[in-house]
Amino acid sequence: MTTIHTRAVRTGGLPTSDVTPRRSRQSRQFGLKSVLIALAAVSLAPYLFMVVTSLKTNQQFADSFWQISFPLHFENYAVAWNQIQPYLFNTAIVAVISIVLILLIASISGFVLARYRFAGRGLIYGAVLVLMMVPGLANLIPLFIIMKDLGLLNTYLVLVVPYTVGGSVLGTILIRNFVEGIPQTLFDAARLDGANGVRMYRSVMLPLSLPVLGTISLITVSEVWNDFFWPLLVISDNNLRTVSVGLQFFQGQNATDYGPLMAGYLIASFPLVLLFTFLSKYFLAGVQGGVPGAH
Repeated sequence: MTTIHTRAVRTGGLPTSDVTPRRSRQSRQFGLKSVLIALAAVSLAPYLFMVVTSLKTNQQFADSFWQISFPLHFENYAVAWNQIQPYLFNTAIVAVISIVLILLIASISGFVLARYRFAGRGLIYGAVLVLMMVPGLANLIPLFIIMKDLGLLNTYLVLVVPYTVGGSVLGTILIRNFVEGIPQTLFDAARLDGANGVRMYRSVMLPLSLPVLGTISLITVSEVWNDFFWPLLVISDNNLRTVSVGLQFFQGQNATDYGPLMAGYLIASFPLVLLFTFLSKYFLAGVQGGVPGAH
């Protein structure tokens, strides 16, 4: 009896059998946190390298590859901004137009597929799912030929149309699944109050679907911002280049001027980092299906 009491005192009032699983859980949590910290450090290492290099001259870059060198040359950011500002503006225009069109098309089609019963509804949704399986490279040559025959090369439309078509497919699937999770009683109550389909779409579906609409917007912005091959293929006018192609062109002009080059990469990535930092909860809520903070 004395031995059991002594063990309980030494282990903080808990039997040894209860302490062992707790220590095991703590060890697993420590290992998991260590792995996550290591992955985060590896992911952030290139970004930190760009920050350090963006404040150097070529001589400082050659003398100290990894370390911070003084004085810091913030004028590199001014040089980079003057070079990539038009490309950022072009990318923003294409992204905004694409988002508006995608949200309009996907929200209407997703709402109809989720809340209306009609012949061929399942077939149409199945066709939309099949479109998700078609790789983008399979459409590249036919799409380029169509755009060339329509005379849309070196225009904003040659970028907006493919982004809108591709984004509407994913957007329709996400909105359809999201709207199906909204209680049917809300739509029935609106119908009893005399609301027609357009009124239910505008007053019930859209306000409740803001999380998934935000998710689609973030996905579209990321796609437009990071796409390189299609803008390179269809845009040869320097005044219409997007930021991904413009950075490559900027790199060609400043192949050895590493400070402004890295500053340009940082400026180009900053809008996406800012968006995902402040809107990540809405992104997760839209993917999971629910309101922000509910998960």
